[in-house]
Amino acid sequence: MNLAFNLNLSSSLCIHRRRRSHTLNNVNRRKSKSISMAMASSVTQAYDSELENNKHELLTSVQDTQRGLLTTPHQRSSIEEALVNVEGSNMGDPIDFNKLDGTWRLQYTSAPDVLILFQAAATLPFFQKFECRHISNGGIIRNVVRWSIPNFLEEQEGATLVVSAKFTLVSVRNIYLQFQEISVQDINISEQLQALISPAILPRSFISLQILQYLRAFKAQFPVRNPGRESVGGLYYLSYLDDNMLLGRAVGGGGVFVFTRAQSLY
Repeated sequence: MNLAFNLNLSSSLCIHRRRRSHTLNNVNRRKSKSISMAMASSVTQAYDSELENNKHELLTSVQDTQRGLLTTPHQRSSIEEALVNVEGSNMGDPIDFNKLDGTWRLQYTSAPDVLILFQAAATLPFFQKFECRHISNGGIIRNVVRWSIPNFLEEQEGATLVVSAKFTLVSVRNIYLQFQEISVQDINISEQLQALISPAILPRSFISLQILQYLRAFKAQFPVRNPGRESVGGLYYLSYLDDNMLLGRAVGGGGVFVFTRAQSLY
């Protein structure tokens, strides 16, 4: 009987020890998981903070350059360094076309063909509009420039120049552009020109009203072609993309681009 009692007692102790050990292991696993989650959260917060600091430094470095028109060699070097710091954050990630879709405002470029436009008017608003939501292999890009002619067109939004292009995804981060057409539209003539066409002191004739309506509705479109060749095109590398910043490089040394998210144009 004592032997049976001892065996039962020993068995009960073993079961208790196993249960206690199992409970301790569960507690330790939960603690370890909590510590791991806390460490991961801390690392993520530190990473996000560093990224936002890098983005702020980039935008600060391009702030007084008139979007690249007025830069010194030292400024260009600092901008390139700040650009690389941001680019390293999601390098190699596939392009999120839903995130890319929308309107982006140009903050800086070193592309000579764009800087020529800024030499004509340094304050021209320049936007790039991507139309690619729910598409996985390409879409439409519209380069939109708002411009004016003193005394003829409204100061801020006298007319709109739109360069349209199709783009296709050729690799994880590279897109190929095929420019389609250039259009001039949304002409808003100045009050001075309106007064010249139809003076306020005289009754507005049918002809003067027709001229005003024609100018407001005017839209000219020109195809973009190289003689004897297909549409003009180019390869671009989208080096960074998030909800409010887009960075890109024209492949072949054609320049870099820094965009920030903007409100929809239309």
